[in-house]
Amino acid sequence: MNRTLTITIDPDWEANLREAARQSVQGGYRGEYLNFSSPSLFFGRLTEKRWELVQAMQKEGGMGVRALARHVERDVRRVHDDVAVLLELGLLEKDDKGKLLCPYTDIHVDMHLKVS
Repeated sequence: MNRTLTITIDPDWEANLREAARQSVQGGYRGEYLNFSSPSLFFGRLTEKRWELVQAMQKEGGMGVRALARHVERDVRRVHDDVAVLLELGLLEKDDKGKLLCPYTDIHVDMHLKVS
């Protein structure tokens, strides 16, 4: 199954949770959601270097932290720290053998800037 992720930026996270629950009751897989309550939280957690890791994992498939660091030509310790954040957010997962992977074939960022 192809998994999809929609990342939203909305201070009303409870409304997003209710909407996701409503959609799941309607049946069928409609993707997964990750919400940030502000743009500063989004950009603070999903830096350019972390996006680079997610993209590499989408293309290359399962690998360990050292192999990933070599692939993106970065320091292993820094990649390890970034991977920890990405695992916490659910953008990366580990398979049964402990290899990292990005489970999503499609990641969509939904950001609206409105006058309050």
